[in-house]
Amino acid sequence: MSGRKVATTIYITAEQDRQLKLLSQKTGLPMAQYIRDGIDHVLEENKAHLPRQIGLFGDEAGA
Repeated sequence: MSGRKVATTIYITAEQDRQLKLLSQKTGLPMAQYIRDGIDHVLEENKAHLPRQIGLFGDEAGA
């Protein structure tokens, strides 16, 4: 992941928090990275529902 990060607040269940902390401790990756990865996964899985950008020459970006 690159680019500027924006702070936000999310609420997760106690079990999600517990498991993310365990995973983070085992792997050395921060919990925030797993949360960002999860968001990326959801966005990729649902990209058909998101608006597409038009490129400089009228072609769709990423097409």
